[in-house]
Amino acid sequence: MNRDDLEDYIEDNYSAEPEFPWLKFPNYEVFRHDDNRKWFALIMDVSKSKLGLDGDEILDVVNFKCDQILIDSLTTEPGFFPAYHMNKENWITVALDGSVSDEKIIMLLDISFELTASNKKID
Repeated sequence: MNRDDLEDYIEDNYSAEPEFPWLKFPNYEVFRHDDNRKWFALIMDVSKSKLGLDGDEILDVVNFKCDQILIDSLTTEPGFFPAYHMNKENWITVALDGSVSDEKIIMLLDISFELTASNKKID
């Protein structure tokens, strides 16, 4: 899944529009819940070297909130990294270069969406 595909998927399935909160980083986009304003996805373009990879080429990535045990497991696989510029205990960075299956990206998006959702009580 590439950046455009993920953006379209989020907009179509979560009715969330991207926000671009940083003038300095115009390609960094945040997707939030409408009610509590918590982020569930942050799409960025970063230098490979910032992720511990060789080279300075730019790579599209997404950060998702995730369970620590799952983070520990996934970061041993290609395309997964400790969260770039976020809490590494609760967030994971995923490459959007085809190295991670669409199914895993969608699974992590669903997890992130649920972990950041409001804790609404049903009466």
